[in-house]
Amino acid sequence: MFSENTAGEQMAGTTAMDVAGVPGVTITDHPRLAEIFTPEATAFVADLVRTFRDQRIDLLRARRERQYRLDVGARPDFLPETAEIRAGTWTVAQAPKDLIDRRVEITGPTTRKMMINALNSGASVFMADCEDATSPTWDNVVEGHRNIRDAHRRDLSLDQGGKYYRLDEAVATLIVRPRGWHLPERHVQVDGRPASASLVDFGLAFFHGAREALDHGSGPYFYLAKLEGHLEARLWNDVFNHAQDALDIPRGTIRATVLIETILAAFEMDEILYELRDHSSGFNAGRWDYIFSVAKKFAQHAEFVLPDRIDVSMTVPFMRAYTELLVATCHKRGAHAIGGMSAFIPNRNEPETTVTALTKVAEDKAREANDGYDGTWVAHPDLIPVAMKEFTSVLGGGHNQLDRQRPDVDVTADDLLAVGDSGGAVTEAGLRTNVHVGLRYLAHWIDGTGAVGIRNLMEDAATAEISRAQVWQWVRHGRTLTDGRSVTATLVRDIIDEELRAIEDELGTSVFIDLPFNEARQVFESVALAGEFTEFLTLPAYELLD
Repeated sequence: MFSENTAGEQMAGTTAMDVAGVPGVTITDHPRLAEIFTPEATAFVADLVRTFRDQRIDLLRARRERQYRLDVGARPDFLPETAEIRAGTWTVAQAPKDLIDRRVEITGPTTRKMMINALNSGASVFMADCEDATSPTWDNVVEGHRNIRDAHRRDLSLDQGGKYYRLDEAVATLIVRPRGWHLPERHVQVDGRPASASLVDFGLAFFHGAREALDHGSGPYFYLAKLEGHLEARLWNDVFNHAQDALDIPRGTIRATVLIETILAAFEMDEILYELRDHSSGFNAGRWDYIFSVAKKFAQHAEFVLPDRIDVSMTVPFMRAYTELLVATCHKRGAHAIGGMSAFIPNRNEPETTVTALTKVAEDKAREANDGYDGTWVAHPDLIPVAMKEFTSVLGGGHNQLDRQRPDVDVTADDLLAVGDSGGAVTEAGLRTNVHVGLRYLAHWIDGTGAVGIRNLMEDAATAEISRAQVWQWVRHGRTLTDGRSVTATLVRDIIDEELRAIEDELGTSVFIDLPFNEARQVFESVALAGEFTEFLTLPAYELLD
């Protein structure tokens, strides 16, 4: 059964400090600790943790119980007990003025220079990512929340390398993505137990930023990650109401966009919007985590084995069903539908690579815009004009496509589960790519970097999860490569040896030896070759962070 102490129980090698005036709370020391974890902010976070700790644990336990049922053959379906909600005519709250037009959103980690450049990029929205694009070292967490606080205050600047960076007069709308419900923050201990990372991230961002955002004509806006159903959305809604009441901010001020990035959440989209209806600003199609969730939730079943990642495009049947249902559900309820991230990124040193990336991204964004999406994600400033062009060509003078209903969409449970119709193959090249990405990303993540360009693709925790999950599937179910070889643990370990040599050649020996590739290999093998499927690779990897 789940215990919140599964990961991050101890703070070995760190100095824990009691926070004055906040009994029962100890926090790892940091040069900016007093600035971010003020007694008032710490008390607010501790109150959230204590109030919602048991509900969170119950929901995580329910996840594991449901996973067991899936392992022994159960299949998800639309919930009969919530049929009335799906049939109802309700809508979510109207979007605030700075979330009416969301045609291009840029995402990235919470580093100071990155945030300044992203907010100045010309995108409609910047999502400051405390989750998949951030390695949660304690320094990254504390500095990230300082940067988020300063961004809400419009007082974000940096003097670095002889250059001075500051915010423009007009900036993108800021949305913060807290870490998922499953993650602990071991550096914040409440009553001797690690705090929920979700509540630490949300609590600090809301406490330090809500009033400042409102003073600048915006609001406290959030993205919610890794939800698996409407009861988890209900918990977030309870957190929002509690937080708003505690700071005397009107209920409904918070707005949240939910990433539909688990296959179980796809069966409860109406219900998730309903639970958050007073705080909802729509859905995002979190494609990479969604693919990972398919591999994870049905890991024990051969009929759900995925082909090479490159073959799992947005147009394969199960992905097409999910993305079309998302648009139809959102627009029926008056909520925005935001498209997902294309992994291609430009390379200013390689013109041909850049042309290919721009072409691929343009095709991806044109498909989303024509499907009815109201906006999309990019990971690089050079992709903003490409995405903007494709969406503006469809939107014309409008701000979104909320009035475009999709009565033609009729998605069944079988459609969402049609993974076996994906086609594709399992190849040596695909296996090598998964090993290469997994090892290289983990080395950077353990070293403190959460978003990494690898071979002209932007990789984050979600794509690394796909890489290791596919390897686990292929070994578990004895998949055969197109050259006739079986995918075995021995083969994978041989390829790990070879790919580590290839990575050293690509990076150079001095860079290679400075990164923790031995630790990366240990983690990768533990999550790709173990007998049991590890729920998230970030849980064992978290134990290696400072």
